[in-house]
Parts: sequence; structure tokens; C-alpha cells
Amino acid sequence: MESANQEQLPQDIIDKILTLKEKYSSMGQDLGAYLDGLIYADYLTYWDYIHLDTLLSLQTPKTAIPDEEIFIMYHQITELYFKLSLHEMKQLGKKENLTGKFLTERVKRINNYFKALTASFEIMVTGMEREQFLQFRMALLPASGFQSGQYRMIEICATDFKNLVDKDHKKDFENIETTPEIIDEMYENIYWKKGATELATGEKTLTLKQFEGKYSKQFKELATEYIDKNILALYHSLSADEQNNEDLKNQLKFLDVNVNINWPLMHYKSAVTYLQKDPEDIAATGGTNWQKYLPPRFQKRIFYPELWSAEEHTNWGKAWVEENVFFLKK
Repeated sequence: MESANQEQLPQDIIDKILTLKEKYSSMGQDLGAYLDGLIYADYLTYWDYIHLDTLLSLQTPKTAIPDEEIFIMYHQITELYFKLSLHEMKQLGKKENLTGKFLTERVKRINNYFKALTASFEIMVTGMEREQFLQFRMALLPASGFQSGQYRMIEICATDFKNLVDKDHKKDFENIETTPEIIDEMYENIYWKKGATELATGEKTLTLKQFEGKYSKQFKELATEYIDKNILALYHSLSADEQNNEDLKNQLKFLDVNVNINWPLMHYKSAVTYLQKDPEDIAATGGTNWQKYLPPRFQKRIFYPELWSAEEHTNWGKAWVEENVFFLKK
């Protein structure tokens, strides 16, 4: 006989148990075993869920100089935002029956990540003592932010691979369709390789050699995979009406500005703050010739060229410099 003190389960709980039984039975699993696991499992905590103790242990400075820890944490935060951006790009690449609305929403998310990154970069511009930076930076050679593989992956997922070719070689590919067979040749002429070459000899720096050794194969495979899944290709796959949506076009233009103007120029502003402009001081950036590599006006790297006017192409990045360097407001 049922105990008088035993409560009868509400019907909604019974329904959920039956649903769970059906779920696990379809996979040849025993619901009772999983319920035993719930009985013995500990409650989840915030710090366990996000692995907080592990996260806070990942800062391992190479020197005893205090501001190095700021430098490490900011770059780790940056890489997490890059991962968030790539997460959205992967969703776009896998999306079946893509709509303009879905594309707009996901690109808007990426723009929000980059806006947060750019705004927070003041930490790098004003948040460290210059003397401390120049001391601990020498202990980090040849490592450089240039070696952020995720940033390159964002570029690859954002546009047709030919748009990442160095400006001096773009004409060689402008009338050629991007195919798996041409990826290797385009990659050999990708714009960022010039950013880590010796100024005097034109030879690859150790920074670049390390970077290529780790990522080249992965980059070329990603470029091949995203030939028809990059954001520009997805935009072109939409109907004419959806392509003409002003909100979508504006979000794509914001992404162009965020990744190809605001982000590199904030780096440039930081580099100018902490480094001399003489070639012999370039070692402090891991060997990258940042004076010629970071300013957008030298590269004219544009993800969505068809959305910009000829004048905007010519003045690429000029408005940012006027506002942030010469303090001229529109």
C-alpha cells in the first residue's frame, strides 16, 4: 500500500519522465542509469561552469614587470572576442536556406564584438607604462600580435580570398574566379606577408616563419572550404531584393570598417604610443614593419568593394585618421 506521506508526482513531471524514457530508449540507453547519475551529481557552480580557476591561472608573465600581466590578459580577451566572431561565421557557413535577416543579425553580432574590442583598446594605448612595455617586450621576441591565427581566419571567412591578396598583385587575380586550384597562388601573395619581412633585405622574419609553419595549411584549407561560404559569397547568394536591403548593406560596411580600419588603426595608435618610429625599433613589435603594415591607406584592404564608392576607396581610412590623430570632427 502506498505510503500516506508519499506525494504523487504531478502529471507534467510524469510526462517529462516518459519523454526522457522514450529519448534514451531510442538510443538503447537505460533511463534509470541516467537518473542515478543525477542523484549523485553535484550541483553546478558558476566557477566550475566557466572554469574560472583555470582561466585565472592562464596568465604566466615572462618577466617580473607588473604591466606585462595587463598585456597578456588583454590579448587573451581579444582572442576570445575573435572566437565569438568565428562562432558566428561558422553558423553562417552551415546555415541552410539562408535569409537576409539571418545574415544581417549575425553580421551585427560580429560588429558588436569588434566595437567592444576597439573601444577597449584604450587599455593598450594608455593602460601601461611605456618604460615597462619596452622592457618586458624584449623578453617576448619574436612573438607578435601579428601571429593571431584567428584574426586571419576572420578575414578568410569574411570575403572572397582574392580580396586578401597584396595590393601589388590584385590585378593578377581580379578577373579570375577563386577556385581550390588557385588558392595556393593567392596565398603566396596574401597581403600580411609583407608585414613581417626585414625592411633591409626583404627576407621573412622569424615571426613570419613561425606563423606560416603553424597555420599555412590550416589557412589554405579554410580558404578552400569558404569559397562559397564566406560572407561576401553568402551575400551574393541572396535574392536581389535582399541584397538591396539597407540594413544588411550597412552592417557589411560596418564590418569592413571595424575589421579593416578601426582595428588596425587602434593598433597603430598603440604602436605609436609605445614605440619609436625608427626602423631599428621595429623589433619591439616582434619584427613586423608596423609603420607600413597597419595603416589601411597602404593596403586598401576592403571586404565588400562593391558597396563603396570610388571616392571612399580612394580615401580608405582617412576619416579615422582625421578624427583620431588630427581630432577633426565630421
